Amino acid sequence: MAEDVYILAIESSCDETAAAVVKNGREVLSNVISSQIDLHTLFGGVVPEIASRKHIERINQVIGQALSDAEMTLDEITAIGVTYGPGLVGALLVGVAEAKAIAYAKKLPLIGVHHIEGHVSANFIENKELEPPFLCLIVSGGHTHLVIMKDYGEFEILGRTRDDAAGEAFDKVARAIGLGYPGGPKIDRAAKEGNPHAMEFPRAKIEGCPYDFSFSGLKSAVLNFLNHEKMAGREVNRNDLAASFQNAVVEALVSRAILAAKEYGLKDVAIAGGVASNSALRAAMEEACRKEGFRFYRPSPVLCTDNAAMIGAAAYYEYKKGARSGWDLNAVPNLKLGER
Repeated sequence: MAEDVYILAIESSCDETAAAVVKNGREVLSNVISSQIDLHTLFGGVVPEIASRKHIERINQVIGQALSDAEMTLDEITAIGVTYGPGLVGALLVGVAEAKAIAYAKKLPLIGVHHIEGHVSANFIENKELEPPFLCLIVSGGHTHLVIMKDYGEFEILGRTRDDAAGEAFDKVARAIGLGYPGGPKIDRAAKEGNPHAMEFPRAKIEGCPYDFSFSGLKSAVLNFLNHEKMAGREVNRNDLAASFQNAVVEALVSRAILAAKEYGLKDVAIAGGVASNSALRAAMEEACRKEGFRFYRPSPVLCTDNAAMIGAAAYYEYKKGARSGWDLNAVPNLKLGER
């Protein structure tokens, strides 16, 4: 029988300092997240320098808590996994330096993990039966990708955003209508009280690229609508606007994912990334998959936002493939999916 593999995973790509212990890629023994969201809300968004400083303050405590929650010591850990990109360079460097220090001191293998690969791998934690190949819609503040996970760590990118990521559009629209930061959860809440068909906003299609996304035109349409109503002296129903905007985003995301699953003959469809916790997106994707007879997978909301458990899951499959990072592992803020 194969020996169990215990990964101590570290995630610090943005404004969450996180550590987890993951057994055999799918069993989470601990998952500790220290969020800075209250701090960055004061500034209306993430301030990179503040995020880096807070990571330095919290990282040792978070790792200690993860080991304690898992009832393990570093002597029982098999390997160290860490996010090395993409993300904020200063924030990433804190996690990478910590991971290298622990791996060097304890003579453990070091495994650099792609942050987006981690998001996709979050689906393995609660869905033990899920195996590649499957289609995955990755939706976050910085990324909107439609990919096929052909094998563990192996991706074929079918489509991506040409401009704003979906999460970025959520944040900008939320700010414009006075909901503040973070935009995604606030629009989701407001939309529950609004009419998704109160206003009709455009859904961009890119000729010759049926799986690509574009959200800058939608964002501009919302801003133009707000300006027009303000100039006309009319009050805008914030909940209706949030619901109508969200409906346009969700329709664009779901329609492309379902089209790709049909055309590539994939029966398993997953979502990943921070925006994958959006209740309207989850419901619409579930309904669309049910109609088409596809199996639909989505992580719990806590595993959609940045966390270390997903990094531990991805690191496990890299470890099994024999991937190891050297002591020259560095932060790569603009790391592309599929790059090493």
